Amino acid sequence: MKRLLQYINRNLLLRTASFNSIAVLIRVIVGFITSKAIAVFIGVEGLALIGNLRNFITTIESFSTLGFSNGIVKYVAEFKEDRTKLNEAIGTVFTTILVTTLIISLLCYFNAETIGSWIFDSEESYVFIIEILAFSVPFYAANLVLTAIINGLSKYKAFVKINIYSQIIGLSMTLFLIWKEQLEGALIASVTIPGLLFFVTLFSFFDVRHYFKTVKLSHVKLNVLKNFSSYSVMALFTAAVLPIVFVFIRNYLIDHVSMREAGFWEAIRRISNYYLMFVSSLLALYILPRFSQITNAFDFRKEVVQFYKIVIPVFGLGLVCIYFLRTHIVYVLFTEEFQPVENLFMWQLLGDFLKVISSVIAYQLIAKKMVVYFIGIELFSILVLYFASIYFIDIYGVEGAVIAHFVNFAIHTVVIIIVFKKLLFGKQNFEI
Repeated sequence: MKRLLQYINRNLLLRTASFNSIAVLIRVIVGFITSKAIAVFIGVEGLALIGNLRNFITTIESFSTLGFSNGIVKYVAEFKEDRTKLNEAIGTVFTTILVTTLIISLLCYFNAETIGSWIFDSEESYVFIIEILAFSVPFYAANLVLTAIINGLSKYKAFVKINIYSQIIGLSMTLFLIWKEQLEGALIASVTIPGLLFFVTLFSFFDVRHYFKTVKLSHVKLNVLKNFSSYSVMALFTAAVLPIVFVFIRNYLIDHVSMREAGFWEAIRRISNYYLMFVSSLLALYILPRFSQITNAFDFRKEVVQFYKIVIPVFGLGLVCIYFLRTHIVYVLFTEEFQPVENLFMWQLLGDFLKVISSVIAYQLIAKKMVVYFIGIELFSILVLYFASIYFIDIYGVEGAVIAHFVNFAIHTVVIIIVFKKLLFGKQNFEI
């Protein structure tokens, strides 16, 4: 046991994974409890509407921060020993995002009815939900910026604590609101809790505040914005466009199959998000900073191989276990009403396995700011997902949506391997 702990402490990937796994476990437990509450008090149809709202919130969060999150992580990590450059970067980010969030808040507030009608695709537009969202947007953005800064400073323990406290507080509020107001309570929780969690993050941020004592909002540098622009374009393209595509696909299911079937699709996507939390957060915490530092092909291959050797076997075994336990998972997470979700597991699991395989390598696009390649690949992938979903939904109903998910990432994996063929399989070392 002592040797194992020493090995973990020496291996940055394993050390990061061990810290990260604690926060992820809490998030998964919270997600399980929340899903059960939604299933019991709201039902399948309500889950579909909540899914649309959450996708829209993801888009709003991305635009409110201008997609700066990955850039903040990179530049804080790079400049944490150079206070002048760090102050310029953070001052520019805060000032720019402050202006952006105010604009987005006003747009949401004064177009609440139109937005609500599109998101909920029903006679009830829930205007007040969008108006609450408008007031919450600045707090969403501030929370994302602060957590990105803490991540960039490699304060993994603080990052984990923030996640744990946020999940516990968020769960308590969500359960109370669902119990009191059912669907409306769940919708209110979705738009208010991310903003309120800013205060949890702010409390933890006090531990690193000495880094930013001289930061001023007036410090806006055009050269800093230029450096962030690549990350902004890449992050906004995926984080803003993809959730909107999910709304279109879900609305297509509602209109051409049924609201109930759309709820089943949202259920399998929720389950997928739970087990993908570990890998996706580990990619952001470990792979992005590491790839940003790597400057030659051999080190890149070594890092990819290490990740595949350590993480992928565990992840693959976990997916196999999930498949064979799918009946129990559906009943534990939801209710008997959700039993048809069992039929959606195979294609979703296969697609998620390929998603992780390709995403590890694809993070090089972000780390090295390969904007043209990134947008080209993402645009192609989004188009494949949308049109494949429409095609297969027309043939197989809701199962077609998960088949499209698998087809999309099968093609995405092939494309990524082709793009990075020389970097992955070349025999010579070279600068990257």
